[in-house]
This record gives sequence, C-alpha cells and structure tokens, in this order.
Amino acid sequence: MAIDPSASNSAPLEKVTPATQWSNLLIVLVAIVLTVAIAMGLKTQTTSVSLDAMAKAAVPFDVALANSKPTLMEFYADWCTSCQAMAPTLQSLEEQYGDRVNFVMLNVDNEKWLPEILSYRVDGIPHFVYMKAGGTAIGQAIGEQPRPILEANLVALSDGTELPYAQTTGQTSAFSTTVETKESAADPRGHGSQVVDKG
Repeated sequence: MAIDPSASNSAPLEKVTPATQWSNLLIVLVAIVLTVAIAMGLKTQTTSVSLDAMAKAAVPFDVALANSKPTLMEFYADWCTSCQAMAPTLQSLEEQYGDRVNFVMLNVDNEKWLPEILSYRVDGIPHFVYMKAGGTAIGQAIGEQPRPILEANLVALSDGTELPYAQTTGQTSAFSTTVETKESAADPRGHGSQVVDKG
C-alpha cells in the first residue's frame, strides 16, 4: 500500500513574511520593556522607611529623660498602617530637628513599655507625647498628624514655648493592652482598681 503525500492530514505551513517577523520582534521588545518597568516599580516601592530601623536609630528612652533636650516620644507598632504612613515624615523631621529634640520610639508590642503605655493612656497608635527637658509631658497627639502640625509643635518644643497643637487627634490604628482593671473586693481598704495581667 502506497502513501499519497498529497493526502496528508497536516495543513500546509504558512510562509513567514518580513512584516510578521517585525511584528513579532516588536511584541518581544514591548514585553521586555514592560517587564523591566514593573521590576523597577516594585523595587522602588519596597525601599520605604523602616519603622524598625528608625526605632533602632532613635534616642533610648532613659537617655532622653536624662539629657537636657526636649523629647518627642512616639508609641508605634510595626503592623500599624498609620505609623508606617507617617514614617517618612518623622524621619525627615528627625533629620531636621534631631540636634534640638530627642526622637524616642516605643513599640507597644514590647511588654517592657507597658508602664509607659498605661501612664500615657495609649489606646490608639501612633500616639505622640511631647515632653520638656527632664521628661515632663506637656502635650499629646494621637493618630496621623500632618507635617505642619508636627513641625510647629517641634519648633515650639525646641524653643521652650507653648505648643500650638497640644491635643490633636488623627487617624489611628486600634490598640489594646493585655491588662484589664478589676475592682478588688478582697481588700476593703482598696478604693481604686488594680491592674491584672490577663496573659
């Protein structure tokens, strides 16, 4: 039995023209350019300011209380989107005013700072506390703050004048401690509440 080559099931191959070759080359070049652009875009997005790096570079709390400069203390958390959004502004302000004002960062997820969290009544972050030299609190701001408000307070703090925005509230991230207050029925002399660790 002889095979007839003209009776083949395969379709005849189309001839590739120079126009088709140029079209394919153009598609490949556009794909390469788009891939590079996307990769560069992702790279620039991941080079944002790190809260962890800022906290490591910040003035330690005990040093700030002992030196002769006023202090801006921020309660923050790495997961706090408002804290992350404000990080570039705070880094810029620290570069500008760091020689006159201590910049302190206390992570609310670190149990070490629980006494300060309770003392300053932190219930939303970022929570900023403005302190005179020596550690006396003279104002607070809670939540995202516009740069002009922070800067005006920093100028007043460094000049030793009254803060123009001593109590401000912006967008916050919810935060709660692992402690609760509970009435003490066991001690009839206790008229207040005591702190009980839930953890």
